[in-house]
Amino acid sequence: MKMHAAARDAVVEMPEHVLDRLLPMHLRVDADGIIRHVGPTAAKLAGDVAFVGRPLLEVFTIRRPSGVETFDVLLRASDLRLGLSLKAAEHMPFRGVLMHLPGEAGAIVNLSLGLSFARAVAEFSLTLSDFSATDQTVDLLYLNEARTSTTRLSEHLTRRLQDAHDTAQHQARTDVLTGLSNRRAMDAELDHLMASRNQSFSLMHLDLDLFKQVNDTYGHAAGDAVLTEIGKILDQELRRNDFPARMGGDEFLIILRPAQSDAVITRVARRIIRRIEEPIRIGGVEVRISASIGVASTPDYLRRPPLAQLMADVDEALYTAKRNGRGQISIFKPQLE
Repeated sequence: MKMHAAARDAVVEMPEHVLDRLLPMHLRVDADGIIRHVGPTAAKLAGDVAFVGRPLLEVFTIRRPSGVETFDVLLRASDLRLGLSLKAAEHMPFRGVLMHLPGEAGAIVNLSLGLSFARAVAEFSLTLSDFSATDQTVDLLYLNEARTSTTRLSEHLTRRLQDAHDTAQHQARTDVLTGLSNRRAMDAELDHLMASRNQSFSLMHLDLDLFKQVNDTYGHAAGDAVLTEIGKILDQELRRNDFPARMGGDEFLIILRPAQSDAVITRVARRIIRRIEEPIRIGGVEVRISASIGVASTPDYLRRPPLAQLMADVDEALYTAKRNGRGQISIFKPQLE
């Protein structure tokens, strides 16, 4: 195309592909206001709607200067800063400048994204190659990419830190051998339940019978294998709401919540004992153990007892079960005033 230098009446021959490279967001408009050519980036903004052959004011809304209703009026705004937006995407404003070409050559409108660059880049999948090398938008793209990368890195590090924190918290409250909760977790859970007066629960104290003989006869590795199996049994036999924990050695506490009737408690305890009494094969040896269980339930008290009293009562129930022989259950019943 030909561009006229108004000051010297000189004619500069400029192929369209050169103008496209220098001003990738330009539009060439004829004297009637019809778009005759668009730069490659402007074509991307058009999307599925072709710009070429359509009136400029049919494609764009002129926001600044105000009152522009015809192309002739727009021509009088030559060399002024324009504010405009695509009628198909009013949410995305552009800056622009219109240069009136001499004679009946029409005009060139060059667009700039301005502060809407990030939205346009995302919506129209623009890259660095879509902008002139001297366009300040390129600098903004670099900054935006750096900010996006930093944000992603920050979010990644935050997730990793949170995961590490959650893992550490879980490990601090988990018995490594059985996978059940440990004493620390049980103490916290009991403190929570005792503070919540409206939550009833039954507390079971389980102690393995004959476990010392396993350690003495087959060694501590065999004892660890037995404890691991106990962890699996409790995990399988209890409900999701229940809370089993290994308190150390061969002692386990189990919270049944809400509190259960004596019949249900007895049924659950007998099922657990029956599973524990099944032979456990360790290497080429079958190991047999049993368990005794003592139970105390908060609804059996006239007034909710302190935690120390509840623990003493469930221990007393366990001792009673052990005195009655292996594989027994005893439910503590407080004397009611």
